[in-house]
Amino acid sequence: MKTKTILKKGSFILLSIFTIGFLIPENFTMPVQGANSKSYNPESFWYYPWGQSGTHKGVDIFAKEGTLIHSATNGIVLFCGKNKLGGNVVFILGPKWRIHYYAHLQSIQTSSFSITSPKTPIGTVGTSGNAIGKTPHLHYTISTIVPYVWRRDNSPQGYKKMFYLNPIDFLKNTK
Repeated sequence: MKTKTILKKGSFILLSIFTIGFLIPENFTMPVQGANSKSYNPESFWYYPWGQSGTHKGVDIFAKEGTLIHSATNGIVLFCGKNKLGGNVVFILGPKWRIHYYAHLQSIQTSSFSITSPKTPIGTVGTSGNAIGKTPHLHYTISTIVPYVWRRDNSPQGYKKMFYLNPIDFLKNTK
């Protein structure tokens, strides 16, 4: 009897937390200080072929090396460190259960499990990972934990498209 009550309460709490995640407003801002619509190619999302990753699942925002990068939304830093392709990277869980991925950073200025806002510096523009020798930029991706199944298509790696949002759609509305 007690087990059923505990399970019901636990399920209610998890469902409440899940729902609240969708209700928190994003308040999206341009992550690269001083960048604007001329700082990125508006056609670069889901571009194929794109190097080792196959399909470009984000946008590259170009800026001078060392330019500050802020969190694009409120969130919690899930991970900051290094990976093979992205070099110095930061993953932030933001509203609507979206994961914001920042790659090729010159430096990381945040720590795991810290709280971020659009005013929080998280790093600087660089050329780490597979961007070594290229023009300094931030690779920025927005992915979702909850698949958007209607986004799937027949393009190369199109089944993955249901887990990625076009960050350019969000950047268009920033200052």
